[in-house]
Amino acid sequence: MRDYKLETEKRVEFIRGTVKSANSSGVVFGNSGGKDSALVGILCKMAVDNTVGVIMPCGTAQNYGSDKSDAEVLATQFNIATRLVDLTNSKEELIAAIGENLSDSALSNIAPRLRMTTLYAIAATENCLVAGTSNRSEIHMGYFTKWGDGGCDFNPIADLTASEVFEFLRHLNAPESIVGKPPSAGLFEGQTDELDMGVTYRAIDEYITSGVANDHDKAIIERYHKSSEHKRKMPIML
Repeated sequence: MRDYKLETEKRVEFIRGTVKSANSSGVVFGNSGGKDSALVGILCKMAVDNTVGVIMPCGTAQNYGSDKSDAEVLATQFNIATRLVDLTNSKEELIAAIGENLSDSALSNIAPRLRMTTLYAIAATENCLVAGTSNRSEIHMGYFTKWGDGGCDFNPIADLTASEVFEFLRHLNAPESIVGKPPSAGLFEGQTDELDMGVTYRAIDEYITSGVANDHDKAIIERYHKSSEHKRKMPIML
C-alpha cells in the first residue's frame, strides 16, 4: 500500500506547481459524484483554493439523483465551490440537429464531450486549468471518451489504479456514499463500469501491476487495451 500522507503532499505540490507554471488562476473539474472526481476535487482544493467543481447532469435519472447528491456532499465536506450546468437539453438538441439514427456508442459519448466543452468554456473564461479524472486502470482499458472525459490540462491521479483511488479516498475521509458506490459513468440507467467491461477493477489492477490474471480476464483486458491504443496517443499526423 502507498504512503497516502506522502502521496497527498506530492500531488498537492504537483497541482500547485502546474497551476503556477501556467500562470493560471485556479482549477475546474467535473464533479460527477464518483470516486475519481472526488479524489481529484479534494486534492485540487488542497492545492489551490480557487477550485470549482461543475455538476453536469445529462439526461439520466442517476445524474439528477445520487450523482448530484453525492457531488454536493463532497463539495460541502471539503468546501469546494460548486456550479450546476444542466446539459440534458443541449444533448437532445444536438441529437436532433444531427438528424441521423446514431449508434449506441455515439450516443453514449455525447454527454462526456458536452461536459468537456463546458469545463473548457468555464476554464477559458476564468483563466483556469481543467483537471482530468481518469485513473490508471481506466486509461489502460481505454475506458474513457476520447476528447470527452479524456480531455484535460493535467491529471493528478493518472498513475493510480482504481483500487488505490479507493484507498486514497479512505485515507482522506471522503464521504462513504461515494467510497462505497459501484463505479459508474452514469451514462444510462443501471450502468456500471464493471458490467460494461465484463471484468472487475480488482482483476484489472492485479493484471496491470503484476501480470497475473485468469485466461478469461486476461483476454478481455488485453483486447480492451489493444483496441483503445489510439486513445492514449496524439492524433496521427503526416
